[in-house]
Amino acid sequence: MTTNPVHIIGGGLAGSEAAWQLARAGVRAIIHEMRPVQTTPAHQGEGLAELVCSNSFRSDDAEQNAVGLLHEEMRRADGLIMRAADEARVPAGGALAVDREAFSERVTAALEAEPLIEVRREHVDALPPDDWDSVIIATGPLTSAPLADAIRGLTGEDALAFFDAIAPIVHVDSVDMDKAWFQSRYDKGETEADKAAYLNCPMDKDEYEAFIDALLAAPKTQFKDWEKDTPYFEGCLPIEVMAERGRETLRHGPMKPVGLTNPHAPETKAYAIVQLRQDNALATLFNMVGFQTKLAYGAQTEVFKMIPGLENARFARLGGIHRNTFLNAPKLLDETLRLRASPRLRFAGQITGCEGYVESAAMGLLAGRFAAAERTGAPFNAPPPTTAMGALLSHITGGHLEGAKGAFQPMNVNFGLFPPVEAPTKGEDGKRLRGKAKSIARKRAWTQRALTDFDDWLQATAQARPIPAQ
Repeated sequence: MTTNPVHIIGGGLAGSEAAWQLARAGVRAIIHEMRPVQTTPAHQGEGLAELVCSNSFRSDDAEQNAVGLLHEEMRRADGLIMRAADEARVPAGGALAVDREAFSERVTAALEAEPLIEVRREHVDALPPDDWDSVIIATGPLTSAPLADAIRGLTGEDALAFFDAIAPIVHVDSVDMDKAWFQSRYDKGETEADKAAYLNCPMDKDEYEAFIDALLAAPKTQFKDWEKDTPYFEGCLPIEVMAERGRETLRHGPMKPVGLTNPHAPETKAYAIVQLRQDNALATLFNMVGFQTKLAYGAQTEVFKMIPGLENARFARLGGIHRNTFLNAPKLLDETLRLRASPRLRFAGQITGCEGYVESAAMGLLAGRFAAAERTGAPFNAPPPTTAMGALLSHITGGHLEGAKGAFQPMNVNFGLFPPVEAPTKGEDGKRLRGKAKSIARKRAWTQRALTDFDDWLQATAQARPIPAQ
């Protein structure tokens, strides 16, 4: 055990994972979490690693999906966030979704029980004092204004920001099951629960057109002057913004009707379908998939009750909107997530310019391991860019082309960030692979290479004095 602790500002996904990795390496960590001393517009409780938007960690397919691959890499690296997610899992087809309260409780309990980790409930509203010689700033998308201003003053660089929206949650017993039904798209999932993990509400063409009209006409949340020029993250657009881009946009996006069969009318093909996903272990709450919104509260209940099956819906939570803040990471951070202008400061999570729960936690995992190696003097290299974790890190710290069209934007992990891979061109029957089969072969080549390289990296960078997981 080393004497001097690493200070972590923020007890979200990234901060929690960073602390866990530090403790695994025998390094003391102090988490400074401002809640409940100071609240945020999006958080509801005071538990660590609280999920404020969706309860989904997205696809858990480690063979054909970059997000699922990242899940697997984090599991192999003894990630606390993935351990807690697996323990708090609820049915979600091929996705990994969690009971958000149980998930936060598991993370909080694990960190509070770890003797090398101290959790301090206090607000750090300025740059850390000089005697904090190793700091991980993992304040996430809701970094407090005083700290954000201090960071801007230190770097001389304006932080970029975008809006992120929250989807409504519905009490499942208020859904009309004479119109809705349970089914995952294409019946995906290994268990019967997974195959029936989503609640589906169908629309015919007239219902869809009326819904779009109401959505476009409904009053929206008014932004403050300083928020008006803040761009949305393209991967999480409010539903009404998507509708403004074209009347057919939604039925080719979150309301696409493919892969689902209505048992109430099996011969009729729906024009559009709204899906709801289980949000808690009791399966009493379901969130509206892709329905993040900035509609006014009154308008939400009126417009969303136009959806067949939701006419009498009771909402446990209406949609909302908050501002996310992130750095121009390729310019400001080095390859180990340290601030070039002040290397004692390391950043992790969404503030680095990654997007998504798992991506945020993955950057926390790396920040914790980087800080631990630095503290103990152990050699440590970043994971290779052929891995999901390494590809995401490479994008954040240098993958964005300076001067390319558009500013640096938050990024989910995806195969587009990976180096090219040699994939089979022919099947077992000797015939040339085409279409979907060719795509599957390429994705499997990416994931197989990634996991091989990740295992090699784990072995090469094993800590000199690892502490067994509790």
